[in-house]
Formats: sequence, structure tokens, C-alpha cells
Amino acid sequence: SPRSPSNGSSRTLSAREMYLWGGGGQYLDGTTDITRTVHWGEPTPLQKEAYTRVLMGNIDLSRLIFPSNTAGGTVESFARRALWDVGLNYGHGTGHGIGNFLSVHEWPVGFQSNNVRGGAGMFTSIEPGYYQDGEFGMGGEDVALVVEAQTEKPGGGFEVVSLVPYDRNLIDLSLLSPEQIRYLNSYYERIRAHVGPELRRRGGEEAYVWLQESTEP
Repeated sequence: SPRSPSNGSSRTLSAREMYLWGGGGQYLDGTTDITRTVHWGEPTPLQKEAYTRVLMGNIDLSRLIFPSNTAGGTVESFARRALWDVGLNYGHGTGHGIGNFLSVHEWPVGFQSNNVRGGAGMFTSIEPGYYQDGEFGMGGEDVALVVEAQTEKPGGGFEVVSLVPYDRNLIDLSLLSPEQIRYLNSYYERIRAHVGPELRRRGGEEAYVWLQESTEP
């Protein structure tokens, strides 16, 4: 298939570039769809700022509390605001429904204007990004469960269920608000608590060390 590697189309990876990878699988209890971006060398100032602002958008939407039966299209601009602040944007949807051992992209949940209103128990992706034609692209896609929020009036929120660290090399901490940093630290604590013991149980000591380094507060 066109996606298969070959000597003619493949090239050597280097530490001078940004890489976006998407992973996921279908399991009896659910479907995963996760994207992360990494840079193994020294990212440019624009790459670092753009990545950080994509992450800020992911965090801002993930921690949002909203009235019950709010349409996804009403809140998706929270994922774009940090990019909009400096005149950047992305040209794709902010997220899509995810099936339970079904379609990876599944109607009717999501953030487009024609998606159904979000309700507790629905799964959606949250995936802002940024792409510079011919130079680099980045994305941070997580799977989130819509949950009931503990608010005075009935409300909703998201619980991010994908537990994968972000690339510390690309984060400009000076751009993050204290609330965003607290969210990130809480997320990293969850990753350590849930993924760490499982890695050790399977004998993945090298991966465990990487996980601890990647989830430092």
C-alpha cells in the first residue's frame, strides 16, 4: 500500500526534525487514538512556541466545565485560543467520537457544528494542532470521556483517559499559566500511578525509567 515503507520513499530519521506519530488499537473494552509530537534535538523558537500553544489548547479544553447538553462546536474554540492569540490556527476539526471496539472516527460525537450535544458516557478525541507547509507539523491528540461535573447546576466536563506524556523538550513553561501547570502535574501523577506499576509488572524497567523522567513535575 502507499503507506508501506520502501527503500525509495523512506529516509533516515535525524535529531534535527520534529516528528508526529499517531498510535492506537482496538480492544474488547474500547478503541484508542493518540497522537504525540517529539523533537530529539534543539527545536526552533517557533516550533517550541507553537507546540506549547497547541498543548495549552488541549489543556484548556480538557479542563473545561460546561452546561449540560452543550454542543461541541460551542466550546471547541477553547482549543484554538492560545494559537489565535499569536495569529496561528489549524485547519482541521478539534476532535471526533471514538467507538467502543468500533470505528476510530465515529459519529455522532465531536466538535463540529453538526455533531450531537455531548453527554456523560460519550468518548471524543481532543486534538488541536499546528502545521507549517513544507516545514513541520504537530499535534497532541487525547481520548476524553464526557463526565458529569460537580457544579451547582447540571454540567459536564472531560476526563482524559489516554495516559501518555508530552515532550518536555518542546514545552515553553513561561507561556503556561499556573492552572495549566497544575493540570499538567496532576495528569503526570495519574500516568505514574496507572502506567508505572503496569510497566514494572511486565518487566519494562527501561520504559519505566523513561516514564519517570518524562513525568517529572
